[in-house]
Amino acid sequence: MESRIVEFAELLRQNGIRVSPAEVTDAAQALALTGVEDRETVRGALRATMLKRAADHALFERVFELYFSGMARVLEGLEGSLAARIEEEGVLEGDELEMLLHTLRDLHGQISPMAQALLEGDLGAIAKLLRGSALQLDFGGMSSPLQAGFYARRLAGGAGTTAADKDLRDLADRLKARGIDAAHVELVAKRLSSKLRAVEDAARAWVEGEMRARQTREKGQGNALAERSFSELSREEIERTSTAVKRLAEKLKSRLVRRQRERRRGALNVRRTLRRNMGLGGVPAHLVFRRKRPQRPDVVVLCDVSDSVRNVSRLMLLFVHTLQSRFAKVRSFAFVSDVGEITEHFKDVDAARAVDLAVAGKAINVYANSNYGRALAMFARDHLGAVTRRTTVLVIGDGRNNYNAPHGWALKEIERRARRVVWICPEAESSWGIGDSEMQLYARAVDQVVVVQNLADLENAAERIVPV
Repeated sequence: MESRIVEFAELLRQNGIRVSPAEVTDAAQALALTGVEDRETVRGALRATMLKRAADHALFERVFELYFSGMARVLEGLEGSLAARIEEEGVLEGDELEMLLHTLRDLHGQISPMAQALLEGDLGAIAKLLRGSALQLDFGGMSSPLQAGFYARRLAGGAGTTAADKDLRDLADRLKARGIDAAHVELVAKRLSSKLRAVEDAARAWVEGEMRARQTREKGQGNALAERSFSELSREEIERTSTAVKRLAEKLKSRLVRRQRERRRGALNVRRTLRRNMGLGGVPAHLVFRRKRPQRPDVVVLCDVSDSVRNVSRLMLLFVHTLQSRFAKVRSFAFVSDVGEITEHFKDVDAARAVDLAVAGKAINVYANSNYGRALAMFARDHLGAVTRRTTVLVIGDGRNNYNAPHGWALKEIERRARRVVWICPEAESSWGIGDSEMQLYARAVDQVVVVQNLADLENAAERIVPV
C-alpha cells in the first residue's frame, strides 16, 4: 500500500498539487488506522492528509477517480511475460525459444513503454500509462455513447498503443530474420496482437465507465449544485451556476413584465367613461381607466469583491445586470477597503464578461484586507449623490470588517436617502457577530437582510432582492 500512496502522491504533483514527503507519511499512517476496505474512507483520509487548498479539490477528486478506478480489473489476462507464456504453452522450444529470449533482451530499453509493459506483462505499468493518458484527455465534450469509440481510441493512443503496435510488428520481423519458423512467428504475433487488443478493450471500458459516472453526476447535479454553497464551488461549477443564475434572472424578468401588464390599468376615469358612453344613454358599458405609468427604480450596487466572497459577488452582479432592463439606471461600485465605480464595464460587453472585468481589480486594489467601515464612509463622502428617493441600494458582502471601525453611521446615511437598502449576505444569521463580523450592527441600519448562500436561496429570495 505504501508504494501506491507514493505513486498517487507523484501523480498529484505531476498535475500541480503540492504534496510533501511528510504528507505522504501522514497519509500512510492515516490509512493504517482507518483501513483500506472502504473506498470513501480511503478518499477522505488521503484528502485530509494531502490536500491543502480548496482550489485543488476538484482536481484531487479527478486524480483519485483515475488512480483508484480499478483499471487492473479490465486488464485481466495480460499478466505474465510473453516469454513465460510462450514457454508454458510450448509454442517455441529449444533454439527458437532461446532466440526469442535473446531478441527480447536486445530490444529492452529501445522500445516504447507500452510495448515493454506488454512484453513483460506489467499490469501496473499498463494501468499507469492509461491513467496518465486519461488525465490528459478532456472528457467534457463526451455527451453520447456513440462517442465512446472515438474517446477510447484517443485514450489508447495517448497511452502509447500506436507506438507499441509498430514495435511489436518490428519484433515479429526480427524473429523471422533470425530464422524462426514463419508459422511459429505468426503464433507469437497473434499473442502480441491479443495483448494489444486487451489494452484497447480496457481503454474502451474505462471510457464507458467515465461516461456512466458523468451521467450519474449530471443526473443528480442539478439539485446538488443548487444546494452547494457558492463559496465551495469549483471553477467549472461556477460556470454552470452562472448559466443557471442568468436563466433565473431571465425568468424573473418575464414574470415581472407579465405582472406589470396585468396591473398596468390605474383607477377608473369617471369623466372619460361617461363621455364615451353618452351614445348609450350614459350606461357605462365601456369603462375607461387612467393609464398607470410604470415606475422603474434606480439601483445602486455596493459589492465586496474580496477573496472570501468573490464567488457570491460575481454571481450576484451577473444576476442584477441580467435584469438591467427592469431598472431605470444601474450604478455598480466594488469595494474591499477602497471604493471604485465599475458601471462602465457593463456598457459595451455582455454581463458575464463585464463581471470578470469588474472583479479583476481594475478600479480598486482587490488584494487589500476588507474594511467595510472605511468603504461605507468613502461611499457616503464621495458617491452619496448617486442615491435618491427612487434608489434601491443593494449591498453584497459578509460584513466581516477585520476588527476595523464599522462606521455604521455611513450606512444609516445611505439608508436615510434611499428608497430602501437591501443587504445580501452569504453567511447564515447564526454566524453574525462572531469574530470580526459586524452584520448584527449593519442589519439594524438597513431595511432588509437576505441570506443567499446558494442557488436555491437566490431563487427563493429573487423577488425580495429585485425592486419592483
